[in-house]
Amino acid sequence: MSKENILVSVAWPYANSDIHQGNVTGSYLPADIYARYHRLQGNKVLMVSGSDSHGTPVTVEAENLNQTPEEVFTHYHARFLQLFQKMGLSYDLFTHTDTENHHKVSQDLFLSLLENEYLYRKTTPQMYSPITNKFLPDRYVEGTCPVCGYDHARGDQCDNCNTLFQSAAELINPRSKNDDTALELRDTEHYFLDLPALADDGLSDWLNSDDKAHWRPQVINFARNFVDQGLIGRAVTRDMTWGISVPVDGFEGKVLYVWFEAVIGYLSASIEWAKNSGNPDAWREWWQNPAARTVYFIGKDNIPFHAIFWPAQLLGAKGLYSDEHQAHLNLPYDVPANEFMNMEGRKISGSRKWAVWMLDALERYDPDPLRYYLTVAMPEARDSDWSWQGFVDRNNKELVANWGNLVNRVLNMHKRYFKAVVPDPGELSARDTQLLAAIDAGFDSVAALYDGCKFRAAVQECLRLSTLVNQYLEETSPWTTANNDIEATARSIYTAIQAISGLKILWAPILPFSSQQLHIMLGEAGELFGEQVVETYAETTRSHAGLTYKGATAVGTWQRSEIPIGRKLPNPKPLFKRLDDTVVQEELNRLG
Repeated sequence: MSKENILVSVAWPYANSDIHQGNVTGSYLPADIYARYHRLQGNKVLMVSGSDSHGTPVTVEAENLNQTPEEVFTHYHARFLQLFQKMGLSYDLFTHTDTENHHKVSQDLFLSLLENEYLYRKTTPQMYSPITNKFLPDRYVEGTCPVCGYDHARGDQCDNCNTLFQSAAELINPRSKNDDTALELRDTEHYFLDLPALADDGLSDWLNSDDKAHWRPQVINFARNFVDQGLIGRAVTRDMTWGISVPVDGFEGKVLYVWFEAVIGYLSASIEWAKNSGNPDAWREWWQNPAARTVYFIGKDNIPFHAIFWPAQLLGAKGLYSDEHQAHLNLPYDVPANEFMNMEGRKISGSRKWAVWMLDALERYDPDPLRYYLTVAMPEARDSDWSWQGFVDRNNKELVANWGNLVNRVLNMHKRYFKAVVPDPGELSARDTQLLAAIDAGFDSVAALYDGCKFRAAVQECLRLSTLVNQYLEETSPWTTANNDIEATARSIYTAIQAISGLKILWAPILPFSSQQLHIMLGEAGELFGEQVVETYAETTRSHAGLTYKGATAVGTWQRSEIPIGRKLPNPKPLFKRLDDTVVQEELNRLG
């Protein structure tokens, strides 16, 4: 069976603040679960992302701290690397947008669009600050949303109703976010992406094609409606000095707009990974191979940029890095955007300290329980809510009481009754083979859920299968038969060990740390997944630190491994810890 090339493209975090639980469950964790599942299947996975170094939030934070944008983004980039390692997010490369490679690839794509006549120049009025004598980026402008009336809408987007603005001039009573002074409109010239032409030249047909049945309805319907309402040209350059310079004479002092260049990072990161791996053309296996899948994990506020604007950029850059002038790079196979996660019934707010800062949380909790709760509460189809009571309850009543307790009781009985040596079960009964058949069938049912990005349902299916094994133990009662029928006990314990060997793999994409621990407790060699390290690459003018995934997943591990008769297993240890209810109030006291 041939293996697929799977590109896992993960949203790029602005490098201006730490990452909270809404960010992780919105895009980073689902991407990692998906990537780990496909690695277990033996597919060729490339998972890439990086820090968004050029976003206006970075320059705003730099001014607040009286630092340079580079100082701000490198500080948070380093913290992202720490978090992703501790959380077990298995990037093949986590880079950033201020590398020479990204600058070049972004400029190449810009020039390809220009050559193909999908960019045009236009003079428009932009917000200008008479106080500072400069044009203000949209994120520096605040005003009242003309759609919903929200008083603190940004110049590019209203965070209250998610309306996108072509210009900050659309706001009512626009003012400088820095000093609250009134602004005025002045003319400035920029390049615009000709979205109407691209809609006619393939974007609309692609969005309305029949191959989108696997897309989430809220994503594809939004994208189709957005285009059907009529597209207009969108500026791809802006008046600013921090960012990627526009590679055209006369546009000095202007840079590529961050919405335009950040998505190019999926391509540039793939190219950077290929260079670092010693095979500079390897990226083509994911971008120019029509059989490859490219999947974009984002939050719902990024749907327009990944389901409409980025495909338009790819369609318009025909001939980029190809001898075929009409060939374009692969369009998204899927954009499984998640909705938003709230917290304790309120919207997550970093400024109000109403969030769980994940790097901080990992100082107190193991990564797998956090991954578990963020998966069961994942906002796949609608907004969800993080509650500390929910975290404690799910940990204790499901992770510990169901799956963790199953492993603990089986391996401890095995040690007690058979001195940790896998017993000879003799001939298995119909009840034994029925259980193992159910576990083996789970490799099809759970696979379909992982592949379909239905991770909450995957958890429930794994819990269902774990419950079957617990029920089997209640029925066979090996603790009772150990007194008068050791052969029956051997059969029961042997069967349960083989069952948890299968469940270990089914849980592994969500619970990689404890699955690896169980892998060792079952006497298996090697690692289910490789390790992650931070590597530093020297560029001509910029140093670069990136998180990379090292080591290959064992071949053919998406199946139950038979634990052989006679193997002596190591001493078992609990996979998970029960949490005290006092955790809830302790954590609530940290908020606000």
